[in-house]
Amino acid sequence: MVAWQVPVALALAALAIAALGISPAALPAVYLAAASPELVRIDLSEHRLPNRMVIPGIAVGLVAAALSWAATGEPPLVPVVAALATAGLLFLLSLGGGIGMGDVKLAALLGLASPTMAIALVAPLAGFLLGGIVASRIMVRGLLAGRGREAGREHLAFGPYLLLGYWLAVAAALFLAL
Repeated sequence: MVAWQVPVALALAALAIAALGISPAALPAVYLAAASPELVRIDLSEHRLPNRMVIPGIAVGLVAAALSWAATGEPPLVPVVAALATAGLLFLLSLGGGIGMGDVKLAALLGLASPTMAIALVAPLAGFLLGGIVASRIMVRGLLAGRGREAGREHLAFGPYLLLGYWLAVAAALFLAL
């Protein structure tokens, strides 16, 4: 881990616990807090999200869903449906290219880490909005530089925007009582 990652991970973990409380539903968010800084660093530098970091998070999310179900007697529909819906959408987008399978798996993890409907809806929307804004700026800058059709071929690491969207949704849940 790089030195800046530890305080960021600790701050994200504190945010997760403050927003979600101490419950099984908070487990995947705390896992994400620990993994987010390194996932962002790797995706920005290598354009990949390693399975060794994402797959264990999915397992934590599934265990948390099972624990929530056992504790409350209610099936955890929101995180399970959020995981299936966002990962399914990204999988469909990956068929056309541009979205990698690491992003698909990260979307499943983010869905499993979304215990409320507000987080489950705001997180992917914010991630797509932020990523879209940055991608649009890159394309416009390329067009203005005279690169024409090549302007849209620059690769954008999408994982950091998915993660930022998730953490903005968690912060909104805490500060706006969503």
